[in-house]
Amino acid sequence: MKAKELMSHAASHVRDVFAKHHKSELLYHCLSHTEKVVAAAEKIADHYELSKQDYTAVYIAVWFHDLGYLFTTGDKHEEKGVELATEFIMEESGDEELVEKVKECIMATKMPQSPVSLISQIVCDADLFHLGTEEFTENSKQIKGEKERISGIKISGKEWRKQTLFLLEGIRFHTEYARQLLQKTKDENIARLKERIKEDDMKNKSGDNSKAKDKESKPFRGVETMFRTTSSNHLRLSEMADAKANIMITVNSIIASILVSILFRKLEEDERFLFPAMIFLITALVSIVFAILVTRPNVTQGTFTKEDIEKKRANLLFFGNFHNMSLKDYQQGVDAMMADSEFLYGSMTRDIYFLGIVLARKYKLLRFAYSFFMFGFVLSVLSFVIAVTMFQK
Repeated sequence: MKAKELMSHAASHVRDVFAKHHKSELLYHCLSHTEKVVAAAEKIADHYELSKQDYTAVYIAVWFHDLGYLFTTGDKHEEKGVELATEFIMEESGDEELVEKVKECIMATKMPQSPVSLISQIVCDADLFHLGTEEFTENSKQIKGEKERISGIKISGKEWRKQTLFLLEGIRFHTEYARQLLQKTKDENIARLKERIKEDDMKNKSGDNSKAKDKESKPFRGVETMFRTTSSNHLRLSEMADAKANIMITVNSIIASILVSILFRKLEEDERFLFPAMIFLITALVSIVFAILVTRPNVTQGTFTKEDIEKKRANLLFFGNFHNMSLKDYQQGVDAMMADSEFLYGSMTRDIYFLGIVLARKYKLLRFAYSFFMFGFVLSVLSFVIAVTMFQK
């Protein structure tokens, strides 16, 4: 099936599914939102002049990325979207390579977003395109209404604005084109939110206690800024370590491939280079192993107890401490943490501390990998020179 025909079928199929499984509580994640995301994805994809298959993958991914909301809860809708997209593609074309690309794009939109390729970056930016448009305020109201309908819990405007600001400040656009197109308006939306929050705070102040409350709030704002800055710096350092490790893996993989495929075949003709080649290969392998250890994830038990909550020793900010818990138990723990500032700041402190421990391990392994590669590379080159000059055929 031709790409254009497949994309047309995908659009028709998704529209039919939305019509058959309409859910009135989905005020935002509806067909209208999906169509806007598709339009945004087309705009970004056209700028980058993608190949036909990559363009098709982006197009199908954005049509299916929120379809899972019709059949499951919000935290699992990406997986359901992948399942529905896979069934559609295999039935229509049977293109397994296209399935993998669509799966990558949809799963990259799971918050926090984690795109690893240009096509997944395009889908992620299209999904959050509205953050940098004038429609942001109206869309925010729709998302708030949707959450209230699904949870049955009323969210105050003040609390919603704070949550939205926290989300907005933590999100960045991944493609350069999206940043050029949307960042300015996104910053304006953030500024408007901050102004509204400031107005909310002013309304809460009254009488003689207003000055005292204002003085008490300043240290807390300073503390929050400190936590936000420290967490952001740690995350950037972690990303830098992973990027450096990926460079080490790529370079040494190429070296090892060349040694195994080309040089070792020449050793039967000229054995002088056996020892230098072995040094070079060992250097590459050891460097790869330690670079992999830098990026190798460590998933913990993922549970906490009621006693941990009562004694304020559970860190609910790190996924490794709750990924095996039920949503109900996790929500109860978060509610208890948010109601107690000491518990909240203690959790943030522990989160930063353990992130620092992980960073220290990453950089120790990375330093060893780079040092071993440097000395091994020098030794290998010297060995080659000695083999050529002192052991002539």
